[in-house]
Amino acid sequence: MALSSSTNFELDVAEYIEEAFERCGLEARTGYDLQTARRSMNIMLAEWANRGLNQWTIEQRTQALTADSIEYSLGTDVIDVLSLVVRRSNTDFSMSRISRDTYLNLPNKSTTGRPTQYFLDRQITPNLKIYPAPENSTDVIIYDALTRMQDADTQVNTLEIPFRFFPCLTAGLAYYIAMKRAPDRIQLLKTVYEEEFERAMAEDRDRSAFKVSPQLSYYKVG
Repeated sequence: MALSSSTNFELDVAEYIEEAFERCGLEARTGYDLQTARRSMNIMLAEWANRGLNQWTIEQRTQALTADSIEYSLGTDVIDVLSLVVRRSNTDFSMSRISRDTYLNLPNKSTTGRPTQYFLDRQITPNLKIYPAPENSTDVIIYDALTRMQDADTQVNTLEIPFRFFPCLTAGLAYYIAMKRAPDRIQLLKTVYEEEFERAMAEDRDRSAFKVSPQLSYYKVG
């Protein structure tokens, strides 16, 4: 049996659109067909971000701190901060995330010390607010940023998604197109999409080990 020895299968935007149209029983024939499908694809990628299906876009980033400065602008591609530590002399100290209300009610935000809490103000340009204010300019913050997926700008683009998510993207795009062009297939394609989405979500979860150890004090030794 001859094997291909190839593991580089990848679809470009035009091929995703072609497959999605075929699932709708349609054919993409005009420039507008491609344009409206590409627009739907970008809207769907935003939906994925809202539903948390883009763990592969997590990036570890560094933010230098400045003494007495409590606010730091992050990149416009940052959707959320998943975890954050402050590094001092090669030692990392965890920081806890607090709500807008908790941050607002801190009595003296200019208090200085090693930062222990942060609030992420999720504006168009996210703003990181930390407390207490840094007592030096040598500490740095290390954080895991959940970032935006790159847009599908042209038909020849490929998308930055892992191989295991190809079925979910194809099924989702077919459903989005059906809502505009094939109403008789909406329910079927929605069901397929949701099934593929659930499979993708299950695959994308952190698979850290989970172990339950019984508390021996509950066991009576005779």
